[in-house]
Amino acid sequence: MTARRDFQEPPRSRPDLVIGREELFASARDQLGRGGSVLLHGPAGIGKSTVLRALAADYGGPDRTVLRCSATESESHLPFLALADLFGLVLDEVSGHLPAAQRTALESALTGRGESTLQRDGLALRLAVLSALRVLAAKGPVLVVADDLQWLDAASAELLGFAARRLGDTPVQMLSAVRTEGEEYDRHLRASPPDTLAVRLGPLTRTQVSALLDHRGYTPLSRSTIRDIHRTSGGNPLFALELGRALAESPARPRPGEPLPVPTSLRALVLSRLEMLPDEARRTLLVASAGARPTLALLRAAGREHAEAETAQAAALGLLTTDPEAPALRFAHPLISAALYAEAPAQERRAVHAALSTAASDPIERARHLALATTGTDPEVAARLAEAGALARDRGAPSVAASLGLLAARHTPADSVPGPDERRLQAAEDAITAGEADLARDIARDVLTRATVPAERVRAWMVVIEAAGQALGEVDAVFPQVLADAGDDPGLLALVHYQLAWRGLVVEGDFAEARQEAAHAADLAARGGDRRTELMALSFQASTETLMGHPDAPATVKRALKEPQDPYVACHHNGAGSARFRWLIMSDQLAEARATITALLREVRRRGMVESEVHFLRFLADTELRSGHCGRALDLARESLRLARDSGIGEGASAMLTSLAEASAGDVDRALALAREAADHAEVDGDQMYLSRALAALGYAQLVAGDPAGTVRSLRRVRELEQGLGINDPARGRWHGDLAEALVRIGEPGEAQDVIDTARVHALRLGRESVLAVLDRAEALVRAARGEHETAAVRLTSVQGRLGRLGYGLEEARAAFALARLRDRAAAQARPGGTAQPGPASYDEAARLFRRCRALPWLRQVDAAVTAGPAAVEPPSVAPPVALDALEGLASMERQVASLVMEGATNREIAGRLFISVKTVEATLTRVYRKLGIRSRVDIVRLAAGRRST
Repeated sequence: MTARRDFQEPPRSRPDLVIGREELFASARDQLGRGGSVLLHGPAGIGKSTVLRALAADYGGPDRTVLRCSATESESHLPFLALADLFGLVLDEVSGHLPAAQRTALESALTGRGESTLQRDGLALRLAVLSALRVLAAKGPVLVVADDLQWLDAASAELLGFAARRLGDTPVQMLSAVRTEGEEYDRHLRASPPDTLAVRLGPLTRTQVSALLDHRGYTPLSRSTIRDIHRTSGGNPLFALELGRALAESPARPRPGEPLPVPTSLRALVLSRLEMLPDEARRTLLVASAGARPTLALLRAAGREHAEAETAQAAALGLLTTDPEAPALRFAHPLISAALYAEAPAQERRAVHAALSTAASDPIERARHLALATTGTDPEVAARLAEAGALARDRGAPSVAASLGLLAARHTPADSVPGPDERRLQAAEDAITAGEADLARDIARDVLTRATVPAERVRAWMVVIEAAGQALGEVDAVFPQVLADAGDDPGLLALVHYQLAWRGLVVEGDFAEARQEAAHAADLAARGGDRRTELMALSFQASTETLMGHPDAPATVKRALKEPQDPYVACHHNGAGSARFRWLIMSDQLAEARATITALLREVRRRGMVESEVHFLRFLADTELRSGHCGRALDLARESLRLARDSGIGEGASAMLTSLAEASAGDVDRALALAREAADHAEVDGDQMYLSRALAALGYAQLVAGDPAGTVRSLRRVRELEQGLGINDPARGRWHGDLAEALVRIGEPGEAQDVIDTARVHALRLGRESVLAVLDRAEALVRAARGEHETAAVRLTSVQGRLGRLGYGLEEARAAFALARLRDRAAAQARPGGTAQPGPASYDEAARLFRRCRALPWLRQVDAAVTAGPAAVEPPSVAPPVALDALEGLASMERQVASLVMEGATNREIAGRLFISVKTVEATLTRVYRKLGIRSRVDIVRLAAGRRST
């Protein structure tokens, strides 16, 4: 397909950050840094030119000569045009160094004077191009940047290829891009040096498309719309941007069931091929574009008698892809289907849907097509759509149910029972279940502009509150209004007080208030006969009491699990099953907790409950992490984080747990960044509960990174937060042992003992065996710091056995490591002079246990201890007071950026790691300079140098 120039992105709108291409960008840059060449390839609009320009800007500095050409299809027949682009500006610089015959041939080709051709001046021209590059390279490195190689005129391509194959060690590199379909790029390597790295650009993910649209200012787009853009564009960034622009410029958004508006610029990409089809074949493709899973059988049932021959014609033109193993027809690109459908007149589309409403075998599909074939209100059509929505809900497709519900509302007469707004509210609740909070909120607010019935208004307000997620502070003004709408109806008041319980926990950070509101909501729901809300409130009360270490927690869990149960509540992430899981995992019943959460995860996936899936993936990751299955925990945590980012649900909580998993089994730098990201989310949302969890994860990551001073700062703040929240159960965050260990490392054993003693009181009262074992491990370190080595060794040996029996594999390995370090130190002190050669034997058990857990960062610590010997068993704090004091005054994002600068990261690398734009990095650094009283990133690096020298 030919990319028309009238919709190419103007250079001024190109993003500074190559969104979604960070890894391949780094790979290509490394290749150039090694002196090699790079060929970027991929389909039209995939972002090759963007990456090419970014690489050229990054690598083509003032210390090298950069030669550029960018071919076009309309000019590809003109010989030597690309050669003129490359050498036109340097001809005077090189011509005097060329032999006369070569100079004449080159000048003739570049200026058009004379009749130079490859046939007549072939050898002279070839040698002239090679010589010209060598002349330029003698003065410094040369970078040849060539875009759209597929349109390079044949003569220029031949000459470049000849020179490229003969440059040898001459410092000339090529950076080029070519449009390809599939992997057919080999022939373009002929115009590149032998050491060229071919880099294929594939489609962007939904999250990357969202980031790209956001970067370009298309921020009002909902997540469901972004999902449609991603699907229609096939992840192609140019197509996604054009679709986003068309939506932003459109006065009205497409209604449910309707396709996205496809701008003329994109339709032109495919309609030219469609024009080559006969009219009947084009109508057959239109039917296929309207179907969810079109097959030949469906097309024939919809009246397309010659479907097989007509689809074969389309496949020959590259409009359809064929797969003998798959019965469904598939368009070569989703944009083809979208453009075909958008181009068809409305009457023709309705006729297609009418045919499919009887031809489709699935009742949901039949109802959808019937709705799209019908104009105006029709109670029978509305009823069929409502039935189809209920069926989709039962099948675990709440997003489909929401779409069908909105279609049902559109066709429902105003005086019907149920009415159109009631069906809209059902659609909003389905959207919440599907994780489409923005769609749900828009529907609810639309209903509130009309609704006068208290039950409908309260129901709509509940959707608005649910859609806020953890950011309940943003909807504070809603509560007085919804209380007024609820009046004295106990059933409606129960809904409100259940949300007030969450507000008490998340916004006020008051567990006691949250517990009281939840209990009140449960009583009101029981009086109002609302069993679902009663169970949700009891489950919330049980979870709150569990985290508080309240003595009533076991009894409340039993009340929440009593029959009759509600299937929705039973598997909801805030329901009775979840409350039971929390009780099990905090009570050290890891096997039963794993079985419980695995069953819950399976059920919510079946039901399509996205938010619950995000939470349960995180819960299962937490269970595996405690069990010492660190690799499995990391995979689950990353999956939870991907889903959270795709849906915009629970991102902070998933980032927190992924930080813990990364610090245990993956990348410690990534763990630090994720913990700070989670803390930022919590601070922005005003969520004190998750702020403490995020800071606990940060403290653990800092401990693994060898920064005990940082651990102490983070976990001291956690201690203050949890005291304010009223959290007494040390099994909730399990940070107390880490704080005590870090305090010992920085020379504060007295404070460490205080932390241990305080936590032990509550752990003993609640029977938290694993917490008691971890506290004993920390106390052994205190004893060792005071010189009581034998007592400490005995205690560590006991702790290791206890943790192993309880199934806490990682904590068991940490106890073995602490014991090995203690024995190594004691052995060194026992030798003359107190020194010893590194002895790997004493660390074998710790290494074996960490290896079993796949705890790679901890295993690296073991290797470092073995290599360094006893003198380095206790690593010093990695940050000096000056640097730390300076960074303490910065906001969280500013600290993250400054820390990455200290590590030597570029602005682009920082942007990629923190999922922000380069402009945001630059603005953040400006604030850092002002706050620290410095002028540039060099001064930040000097802080880091001072830190490392201590």
